[in-house]
This record gives sequence, C-alpha cells and structure tokens, in this order.
Amino acid sequence: MLIYACISSHGFGHGSRTASVLAELAALRPDWRLVLSTALPDTFLTLAFGSVAYERRPHRWDVGMVQANALEVDPGATVQALARLDRELDARIAEEVAWLQRQGEPLLVLGDVPPPAARIAAALGAPLAWLASFGWDAIYEPFGGALAQRAQACRELYSQGDLLLHCPLSLPMPWGLPEQELGLTCSRPRLDPTLLAAQLGLPAERERCVLISFGGLGLDLDPSLPARWPDHVFLGSDAALAAVPNGRLLPPDVRPLDVMPLVGRLITKAGYSSFCEAFSQGVGIHLVERHGFAEAPVLEQALRDHGSHRLLRRDQLQTGDWELDQPLLPARLGPIRDDGASVAARSLAALAES
Repeated sequence: MLIYACISSHGFGHGSRTASVLAELAALRPDWRLVLSTALPDTFLTLAFGSVAYERRPHRWDVGMVQANALEVDPGATVQALARLDRELDARIAEEVAWLQRQGEPLLVLGDVPPPAARIAAALGAPLAWLASFGWDAIYEPFGGALAQRAQACRELYSQGDLLLHCPLSLPMPWGLPEQELGLTCSRPRLDPTLLAAQLGLPAERERCVLISFGGLGLDLDPSLPARWPDHVFLGSDAALAAVPNGRLLPPDVRPLDVMPLVGRLITKAGYSSFCEAFSQGVGIHLVERHGFAEAPVLEQALRDHGSHRLLRRDQLQTGDWELDQPLLPARLGPIRDDGASVAARSLAALAES
C-alpha cells in the first residue's frame, strides 16, 4: 500500500501534524510505503519524521496565506501567488498521476490540506482522506473578492473526499463527508530530558524556563528583551537568543517539542500544532494576539477553554512585557484527549484496506 501525502507548505504545523499521524501508521503497517509530496524543506521533514522512513516528491500544492511576517498575512500577495500556482498545477498534477500509475501499487491519498489532492485522487480513482482543522475555504472567504471566489473552488474540491479526519481546535468544515473526530494530534518528545537539560545548561525549576516559538519565519527578536527577565532562561530558534546570557539557541536536531518537558511556559502566536504540543506536555501558553487570519480567534477561544494561559497584546511582545511573573489562567473546560494521531492512523488503515 502506498500512502501519498500532499502536505501544505504554508507552515510547519501541517507537516508536524501529518508526521505524527504517519508515524503511528508506520507502526501499525510497517510494510506500507509513505510518500510525502510537499515543498516543506528537507531539514524540517527529517527532524519531524525522525526514524520513520519516507520518500519525498518536492512539489508545492498550495499557497495558504503569504505572510508579511510571523504575525501578519498579505492578501494581495496571496492572490498573486495563487495565480502563479494555477499556471503550474495542470502539468504538476499530470506528472504526479503518471508517476503514481508507474508505481503499480494500491494507493490512498492524504491531504493536509492542499485542495489539488482531490484532483490527483480523482484522476487515479483512489480513496482520499483529509487531515484538517480547517480548509483554505474558511481562511479565504472572510477577505472577500478574489479570495472569496477561491474559497468556493476550494470547498468544491474538499467535498470530493471519502473521509475527514476532523482535528480539534477547528474551524467549520462543511464538506459533507464522513468524519472521524480526533483528539490532539502531535508527536512525543524523543530526547532524554535530563541529558538535554544538561546540554542546554537549564535550571532545575521548570517554571524559570520559557520557550519562544513563532514558526518557520521566526520572530526577529530584539536581543535586549530577555534581559528584562534575568531570572528566566529563554529557549528557541531565533538567532538573537545565542547573543544573550539567559538565551539558549536550540540545536538543529532538537525540536521545540523535545524541550517542552523542561519548560513551564511558551510564548507564541496562535498555531494548531504548537497548541497541541503544549497542551500534551502541560506547558502554559502566553499567546500574542494575531489579526487577519480566521484561525486565530478560534484558537484563542480554544486556549481559554483547554489550556493554562495568558494573553498578550502585540505591543507587550515588542516591549518585553511578557507577564512571566503573573500566574497562568486556568482552562475553562479542561483538557482534550491526546490520542488523535493514533485514532487517525487506525482510520486511515481501515479506509485503505476497505
């Protein structure tokens, strides 16, 4: 069986989520062949998948939203990028359909969540599953104009699937598909926390350790800001952390998830996979406000409901007023079960074998 996973290149969160599910699937069906079709960088994929064997087809299938920076999107640039993608899609789909036909294996297509995955599956008569907490239809529609037209086209493709693996913390996905509700979909830390703490020179008090993570674009952190909190140690991938006494730059082979058992709090933007990982590891989230992206208010409400937290304005982030001396606010409703990746893997196996 060949699992052909079309993974969004919009950000690392889609790749992290798919990696967690495919790792569980590989454990269930170790003889199955995993093919990742994505423009995500090899360095990220290698780190996300760890020891799980996969092949890669380096194709971009969607644009998502073009980001002006870690917290802002650019609708105009998004429309232009979508037009460029349109000019390439027909040839790219034909190439992949021909390649998959040559493999001569039973096939299941998994989309997280590029709409063209539906065209590939339809051309091959293959079953199609979506792994999603939103589709680009829900993201594009609020912008109106050309992006609202795109939303309708996306929705039509999403409705062609056989199964929606419905992630938590989600936007509406009215695609008319059979659904499997999931809990948190995330991997597990892989490294020995005692050895990692010694390697990074971390204090024993977890509450003094703070992870800063703003996705693939990073934050461009002002190196003077951690100095406002001399009793804390800050970890992350921002190069500025290497230049401050209480900063720790994560080694290239260490994921943010791997250090979460050692930190008490995470400063971040609204992001599905970051939330899943922090929830699963009991890390409090200091959430920086984000505007212009439909997922952000949904995730903010989910954080209020299911995670310990504090909410920060943009100006607080920029001035270092990070409220690390304040108690975390408790979840209103309580935790979400964390078996989403294993449930999704079992559902994919059942669909493929049916």
